[in-house]
Amino acid sequence: MLTVENIDLYYGAAQALRRVSLKAEVGKITCVLGRNGVGKSSLLRAIVGHQPVRSGSISLEGHDITGLKAYERARQGIAYVPQGREIFPLLTVQENLETGFARLKGPDRKIGEELFELFPVLKSMLGRRGGDLSGGQQQQLAIARALVMQPKLIVLDEPTEGIQPSIIKDIGRAISYLRDQGKMAIVLVEQYFDFARELADTYAVMERGEVVMAGDGKTMVEADVRRYLTV
Repeated sequence: MLTVENIDLYYGAAQALRRVSLKAEVGKITCVLGRNGVGKSSLLRAIVGHQPVRSGSISLEGHDITGLKAYERARQGIAYVPQGREIFPLLTVQENLETGFARLKGPDRKIGEELFELFPVLKSMLGRRGGDLSGGQQQQLAIARALVMQPKLIVLDEPTEGIQPSIIKDIGRAISYLRDQGKMAIVLVEQYFDFARELADTYAVMERGEVVMAGDGKTMVEADVRRYLTV
C-alpha cells in the first residue's frame, strides 16, 4: 500500500501541493483527476521522488520513503510512466524494455510473455527503434517498460493523452487486467472522466494543489467531478 499524508510541495516560492493525502491499495486503481496545472503531476513527482516535499510523509508498505531518492524508490518497487512517455528514441523496443531490469536480480531479468499478451504490437517491433513508433505504440512501450521491473506500485501520468481511441481502449483493458491480478497498487492521473470512472476503485479530485473531493469510485457523481475538469 502507498500512503501519502499531508504533503506540501514547492517549486521555489510557489506552493504546488497543500496538505495532500492519498492512499493506493494493492489490487485497486486510485484515480487522480483535475484540470491542467492543479498539481496532479506534482503529486506523482513527489511519490516517485523526482521532487522533494517540504512537509508530510510518503510510505510504501508501511516503510517511510519520504527521504529516499528516485532510484532508491524504484528499487523499492515504484514504477513510473511519465506524461509524454519518455521512451528512449534511439534504443530498440527490446532495449527500452530491458532498461526495466535495473532493479531486478539476474534470474528475474526477463521479459515475460504476459507483456506481449497485454501489448501484442510490441512483440513484432522488438528490433525497431522507439522513436519510430506511433504515439500510441510508444505509450504501450512505456507501460510495458515499467511492468518489466515487476513493481509493487505503478504510477501513470495521463496515459490517454494524445492517443487514438482504439489504443485508449487497449490501455484501459491492460490497466484493468493488472488490477485484477492483485499484485500491485495503481495510481492513475487522468483528465478524461469516462476513462477514470470506468477504472477507478477510489478517486481523488484536485484543485489548486489540494484534494477537494475523494471517495469510492462507485459513488463518483459525474456532475460534481466534471465541474473540476471543465475549463
